[in-house]
Amino acid sequence: MASPLRVLVHGGGIGGLTLATALARRGHTVEVAEIRDRLDALGVGIIQPSNALHVMREIGVLDDCLKAGYEWEILTIADPAGNTLARIPQPRMGDVPSNNGIPRPALAAVLGAAATAAGATLRFSATVTELHDDGEGVDVTLSDGSAGRWDLVVGFDGIGSPLRTRLYGERYAPRYTGFANWRVTVPRQARVDGVVMSTAGQDGKALLTPITDELMYLGAVFAEKEDFRPDPERAHEQLAERLTAFSGPVAEALATVNGPADVVHSRISQVTVEEPWHVGRVVLAGDAAHACTPHIAQGAAMAVEDAVVLAESLDAEPSVPAALAAWEARRRPRAMWVQAMSHAVLKQETGGETTPEEDELLKIGIPGAAHVLAKPY
Repeated sequence: MASPLRVLVHGGGIGGLTLATALARRGHTVEVAEIRDRLDALGVGIIQPSNALHVMREIGVLDDCLKAGYEWEILTIADPAGNTLARIPQPRMGDVPSNNGIPRPALAAVLGAAATAAGATLRFSATVTELHDDGEGVDVTLSDGSAGRWDLVVGFDGIGSPLRTRLYGERYAPRYTGFANWRVTVPRQARVDGVVMSTAGQDGKALLTPITDELMYLGAVFAEKEDFRPDPERAHEQLAERLTAFSGPVAEALATVNGPADVVHSRISQVTVEEPWHVGRVVLAGDAAHACTPHIAQGAAMAVEDAVVLAESLDAEPSVPAALAAWEARRRPRAMWVQAMSHAVLKQETGGETTPEEDELLKIGIPGAAHVLAKPY
């Protein structure tokens, strides 16, 4: 489009800040409405695979991400005792690294600084309370009392997206998979020079992921009842109870956890918006439209891909509606493939019954999936 747009991004997470940076660098007027009172990040660390790092280079923050994190190239498969079964080189997209582990707060700081430097405005403690799309623009009132008119509103507001509920009601509420993710930051062991993944069938899965030279996180996936919540006084003990099938480096990492405060527990749910991801000039992206399980480490990568492809589509198309249609046509197949592959891997690792379609995906496997996704988005 020849004229700069006014764009409201609802949500200041990884995808929202990436979009804000990409659009503001192109000369658009961008405001990010974030419900939290500051840029922070829940959780511990995150993997940036090569396709996500390619996006970071596009928005000018690759070096900052690598400086704040831990670059790695080899995926290690180990048995529950920590004995190495395979070391698998990971693919690169172009000339960026294969992977980077990074603390979530550090990534939030990098992306927030980039968005601000590009000219985007970050508005905290704010969420949409009123929204009216008349076809030519969107009038929005935020919870802090501010109001404005926008050419486009983008919902990067997560798996529990309020904008998704506003557009579609409860039709696409998150679906719990029956599994939950436990994570805790611990000192990095010298032998953990990339992700070390161990599975024990129905006894669960454990991963060690380096996120700085000094730190890594211990992640574990187990079946949990939908209403389960960790005891805030003994979450570390509950995690230890679930990891009894693991010894070696996993047990050593667990031994460094002295209390419950740093243990993060999150239910693993999925969202698949089967209708178009946009209604008029309001569009959903990232987890709001297609949240997946974390089993191939691509959830955040899909969000940042969504962001830069949306910016490119707005460049290429003559109108906002045309850009949204072109963007979704390009993004939906890839995001749905990631969701299907992630869920198939979850079922395989936990002994679940798979469909013939999932069996075909599982022939590709996690290493093969990395090669598929290191191709252009």
